Amino acid sequence: MTARKKYSKEFKLDAIALVVEQKYSRVEAARNLGLSPQILGRWLKEAEDDNGRAFRGNGTLTPEQAEIRSLKGQVKRLEMEREI
Repeated sequence: MTARKKYSKEFKLDAIALVVEQKYSRVEAARNLGLSPQILGRWLKEAEDDNGRAFRGNGTLTPEQAEIRSLKGQVKRLEMEREI
C-alpha cells in the first residue's frame, strides 16, 4: 500500500487559481499538475465552501469548530455531575 501524497496549501491554491482565474478546464489543469480531476474538484469545492479558510492543515480548527469542541466537553462534564 502506498502512502497518501500530501500537497501544501500554496500548491492547492495555485491549482485552484488555474481553474478559476486562468480558465483552464478541471481535467486539463489536473493533467498538467499530475493530479486526478476528482482531487482538484474536491479542492475547488472545499475552497468554495470554506470561504477562504480551506486547507488549514491537520488538526487546525476553525473558531466555530473549537467552540463546538469546548461546548461538547462542558455538556459531558455537566452530565457527569448531574449523574452524581
